[in-house]
Amino acid sequence: MTGIFLQLMKQEGPRSLYLGLTPALTRSVLYGGLRLGLYEPTKVCFDWAFESTNVLVKIASGAFAGAVSTALTNPVEVVKIRLQMNPNAVPIAEVREMVSKEGIGALWKGVGPAMVRAAALTASQLATYDETKRILVKRSSLEEGFQLHLCSSVVAGLVSTLITAPIDMIKTRLMLQQNSGSVRIYRNGFHCGYKVIRKEGPLALYKGGFAIFARLGPQTMITFILCEKLRSLAGLHKM
Repeated sequence: MTGIFLQLMKQEGPRSLYLGLTPALTRSVLYGGLRLGLYEPTKVCFDWAFESTNVLVKIASGAFAGAVSTALTNPVEVVKIRLQMNPNAVPIAEVREMVSKEGIGALWKGVGPAMVRAAALTASQLATYDETKRILVKRSSLEEGFQLHLCSSVVAGLVSTLITAPIDMIKTRLMLQQNSGSVRIYRNGFHCGYKVIRKEGPLALYKGGFAIFARLGPQTMITFILCEKLRSLAGLHKM
């Protein structure tokens, strides 16, 4: 991670660290809002249907919210990754070129692994945060507030990184490959994972794992702390 950071700064300058920022922010607003917004209503529906709010219901609610959110926002994610790989590209021009050369389906390239990744991420993040809060309130002296939210979000960030790092790596490789039969390496997510393990070993699935945690850990903490505060200001109950 440090080597790539220094190489980017030297060869392309500080601006290269923010390539794809516009679609990344757009996706964050849409995807983040959808998955966090869908979690509570989905949990209420599952509670009504199964008369239970145990950890399995929380996991299922998170998985549903994440998968649906990603299915709707996958084109923005594809554009973001393409812009990060091409410093001189313009978002609209990149979309037009992609659609003209590879078809409209290119915008949903990697959507299967992306949905799996989002389902796993949202389920692990929200369910872990939800359940960790419950356990800490029950078995420690922590009460509803910043310290409880911080501790719970740190645990959620660690668990979600361990679960989603392999899926994230597979999703990225699928999104970067072209549709041309002559250069296509992976047929689907399972084929990609199989080839990576066979050629590079099981630990290759966690390539960039530290970088993922360096982003996902703080992001998880900021997301949940702000979410709890905004819910409180809006008069909503805590998560």
